Amino acid sequence: MPIHPIEFRYGTKEMKEVWSQERRLQNLVETEIALSKAEADIGMIPKEAAIEIEKTLPLVKWERVDEIENEINHDMMAVVKAIAEQCGDAGKWVHFGATSNDILDTATALQFRDAVDIMADKMNRLLSVLVRLSDVHKNLVCCGRTHGQIGVPTTYGLRLAIWASEMDRHIDRLNELKPRILVGQMTGAVGTQAAFGKNGIEIQKKTMEYLGIGSVEVSNQLIQRDRHAEFVMWMAGVVTTLDKIGTEIRSMQRSEIAELEEGFGKKQVGSSTMPHKRNPIKSEQICGLARIVRGFIETELLNNTLWDERDLTNSSAERIVFPECCILTDHILNLGITVLENLRFLPENIEKNLNILNGLNMGEAIMIELTLRGVGRQEAHEIVRSAAMKSVEENVHFKDALLSDKELAAVLTGDDIENLVNPYKYIGTAVEQVDNLNQKLKAKYGNKI
Repeated sequence: MPIHPIEFRYGTKEMKEVWSQERRLQNLVETEIALSKAEADIGMIPKEAAIEIEKTLPLVKWERVDEIENEINHDMMAVVKAIAEQCGDAGKWVHFGATSNDILDTATALQFRDAVDIMADKMNRLLSVLVRLSDVHKNLVCCGRTHGQIGVPTTYGLRLAIWASEMDRHIDRLNELKPRILVGQMTGAVGTQAAFGKNGIEIQKKTMEYLGIGSVEVSNQLIQRDRHAEFVMWMAGVVTTLDKIGTEIRSMQRSEIAELEEGFGKKQVGSSTMPHKRNPIKSEQICGLARIVRGFIETELLNNTLWDERDLTNSSAERIVFPECCILTDHILNLGITVLENLRFLPENIEKNLNILNGLNMGEAIMIELTLRGVGRQEAHEIVRSAAMKSVEENVHFKDALLSDKELAAVLTGDDIENLVNPYKYIGTAVEQVDNLNQKLKAKYGNKI
C-alpha cells in the first residue's frame, strides 16, 4: 500500500529507479565484484574466484537478501552471504578485507553518479529555456519593483537572464563538487586498511577504476559526510532558485497584476468551487517542495558529526535524505522546465502596469537629468520628490506636477519632460547585458543549450 507521495505523486521514473532497492543491490554487488577483481589483479585472491564472483551479478535477489537479513539482522552481511552462496568455493573470498561501509558508501557514490547525470541534463535543458526566453523578451519593458512597489523600468529579458546566470553557476558548482562526491573507499575497519596488508592503497585505486569513480585520499570507517552535505546543499540551492522563479511567476499572475500566466490546459480545473480560477499550481508545487529539500541540510550536516571512527546515526537518516532530495530536486527541475516552456506573457497588462503610476516611477530619470544640467543632486532629489508628492495628493500626472515647478521649468522644457517620463527610453544597458550573457553561455555550452 503506497504511503509516501513520492511513491505515487512526485518524481520521475528514471530518478526513482536510481534509488530503487533493485538498483541499490546491483550497485552493492558491482562494488563487491570490483573489489574481488582488484584483489585478484594483485594476487591477493585467486583470479578464478574473482571470475566466479562476477557471475553472481544477475543472480543475487532482494528477496533472498531480505530473508538472510531477517535471520542475522545485518543488512550488508546479508548481501555478502547472498553473493557467497551463488559462487561456491569462491564465496569465501567475497568481501575479503573490506568493512560494510566500504561497500555501502562506494555503492552510494554510484547512485550519486547516476542521479547527477539525470539532473545535469535537466539543468542544461532549463538553462536553454531561460536563455531562449531572455533573448525573445530582452526588449519587453516592464515595471521594476523593489519592496513590492513599482520602481524604474526593467525588462523581462533581464529578469530571465538573471535566472539563467544563476543556473549557470549551479552547473559550475555541480561540476566542481563531482570529484568530491563521486568517490569510493576501501579502507577497512577504522580506516587503516590493515586487513589488506601493504596493498590497501593499490586495492582501493584499482577497485574505483573498475567502477569508474574516484578514491578518497584518507578516511576512517566511512566516507566523511561533508562531501554528502555539500551535495545536499547544492540541491537545496538549485530548488531555491526555482523557488525564486516560481514565487515571481505567482506574484506576476496575481489578478491585479496579471503580467504572466502559467500554461493552463483546455480541460484543466482551477478550483472545485470557483470555476473561473486559473491557479499557478505548478509554481506553487515548486515552492512547497523546495522547502522539503532545504529542510534536509541540517540533517546531512549533522551526519558528519559521528563518534570516533564511525557510528550508525547517519545511516537511518541517509536512507531518507539521499533518495528524497534527489527525487524531489529532479521533480522540481522537471516542473520548472514545464512552467517556463509554457509561460504566457500578457503584454497589454505589462504596459498598463508600466504606466499605472502616471509617470511617478520615472522620477529618477528626471533627477539625473537635472543634475547633469547643473542642479545639485540633493536639490534635484528634493525637487522631484516634492513634485511626486504633489502628483499623488492632487491626482495629476507626474509630468504636469513637474511643469508646475518654476525652478524645474527653468531647466527642463515640456518636451524634455515628456521624453524623460517615457519608460521605454530608460532601460539602460538591460538589452546589452542580456546579449552579453547569452553570447557567453552559448559559447560555453554550445549545443548543450
